[in-house]
Amino acid sequence: MKTPLKSFWYKYQERWMQTGSLVCVGLDSDIKLLPDCLKYSENPIWEFNRRIIDSTQEYTACYKPNLAFYLSDGLRGLDALIKTMEYIPPEIPTILDCKVGDIGNTMDSYVWAFLETIGADSITVNPLMGRDVLDSLAKRDNGFGFVLTLTSNPSAADFLQQQNLCEHIAELVTTYPKAQMGCVVGATQTPDLARMRKLLPQRIFLIPGIGAQGGSLEAVMKYAVDSKEKPDILINSSRGIIFRDHSTRFDYIAGEETRKLKESIEELL
Repeated sequence: MKTPLKSFWYKYQERWMQTGSLVCVGLDSDIKLLPDCLKYSENPIWEFNRRIIDSTQEYTACYKPNLAFYLSDGLRGLDALIKTMEYIPPEIPTILDCKVGDIGNTMDSYVWAFLETIGADSITVNPLMGRDVLDSLAKRDNGFGFVLTLTSNPSAADFLQQQNLCEHIAELVTTYPKAQMGCVVGATQTPDLARMRKLLPQRIFLIPGIGAQGGSLEAVMKYAVDSKEKPDILINSSRGIIFRDHSTRFDYIAGEETRKLKESIEELL
């Protein structure tokens, strides 16, 4: 795999300027949910992703494969992931959603595996073991991480919303350059969106939770955007795009859903 010549930060900025898109298409390609027409393919996940990418790339700012769905299909799934990363046009930035968070040479190895071997432009990071987790990314010229700060799942209340833990994470993130660290902030956390943006100006927010999880696009655009000129957000949609249809036209429908989301965001911006 080649090391990207430009970091995630710069590829994101360029993609925004070129396309006006803030849509992140989540490639949560669960083999159990793939259309029947692909069941007997040599590598069903890869065939599915290839067609999804072909139909959505005109409207998307970013792609985010979720590692778990590729591991679940064993070596064939890992092959699908690598082929997918190679197939995504180089001007479109990628996030590998792996949510890793370890220290020392273990985290160094994760970072090398995902950014070098697999070829992602960025990864999602669990920061709960502390600064050492983020340092492995920060020491790389082209490293970029989206730090789990306030996630979209209901049980985020068990930890991230206790004792203002999300604020402590936000404070830690601000000690790193904005070109190296962004944050995952869930769309379902409507009361906290404005607070997170105030704590984290000019940071890119990866925002899951729109669509299937019930997050409000209107609230995200009202509270999480930095500015109209530089929104600094990526609105992720996974199931709402890639599994909207299960017929032989699944790819066309995915493209239409991506276009509609892009246009909805533009109207609200």
